Amino acid sequence: MALVTAPQLQALFTGFKLEFEAGKSEAKPQFTKIATVIKSTTASNTYGWLGKFPSLSKWVGDRNIQSMKAHGYTITNDDYESTVGVDRNDIEDDNLGVYSPIFKEMGNAAEIHPDEMCFPLLAAGFTTPCYDGQYFFDTDHPVAANADGTGAVTSVSNMAEDAGYTGEAWFVLDTSKALKPLIFQERKKPALISMTKIDDEAVFTSKQYRFGVDCRDAAGFGFWQLGFGNKRELNADTLWDSIEKMRSFQADGGRKLGVRPTVLVVPASMEKKATRLLERELDENSTNELKGRVELLVADYL
Repeated sequence: MALVTAPQLQALFTGFKLEFEAGKSEAKPQFTKIATVIKSTTASNTYGWLGKFPSLSKWVGDRNIQSMKAHGYTITNDDYESTVGVDRNDIEDDNLGVYSPIFKEMGNAAEIHPDEMCFPLLAAGFTTPCYDGQYFFDTDHPVAANADGTGAVTSVSNMAEDAGYTGEAWFVLDTSKALKPLIFQERKKPALISMTKIDDEAVFTSKQYRFGVDCRDAAGFGFWQLGFGNKRELNADTLWDSIEKMRSFQADGGRKLGVRPTVLVVPASMEKKATRLLERELDENSTNELKGRVELLVADYL
């Protein structure tokens, strides 16, 4: 039995880090397809500008300065961690092979973590408020008659549901804009760290060297106009209905937004139906008009 030395611990950490990075590289996260990554430098970010789509107008006289609505939509960062304890006996006995897959899986989990934040939030959009105080997927988002947000207000729906439908929800999104439907707010990237001093208290009391990953981040909603939520059967008619309703969305004052649905997001249970809907060459009557119309995203963590 050899004594554990500082160089040995450093080499051990290097090996575990290589496994961690290998796990990250093998992961295939999907969140960047539906979420814009916003770098955060504080405990939370307030998105007061949400609700204002920029546009150009003819310049006559002085500039027409449009004040941003102070919606006060705040996304607060949270801490996340995963820690592994390595028994000192395993190091002394050179019995470390069992730990390699653990650190590889830890790297995979760190890379997939944003998916586990964003896709459940998308599914919770029917009951979670966005910047205008309404649920992200709701029947009464307020749109004002005037560009400055004043005047009569019209209620606009970005969801549809059928009574008696018991299946899972599915979503149509426009991900072509600078800001996607969701925001992934990144305060601190996942990083592998170690507590491996030979005189560390955990080593002294429980013979454990500790290795862990931690990060700080959060997920939130962008513009509700870029998403349409469905609690109804997925078929050609309901998909076209979602696309057409999104194409008609307007900003305050009646300005067209040019929303262009690009992605159909479904859970794994609907993969077969969605694939047939979007990729088959023929439907029951004619050529498939939906083939290639939108990208199919089968979300692992929806």
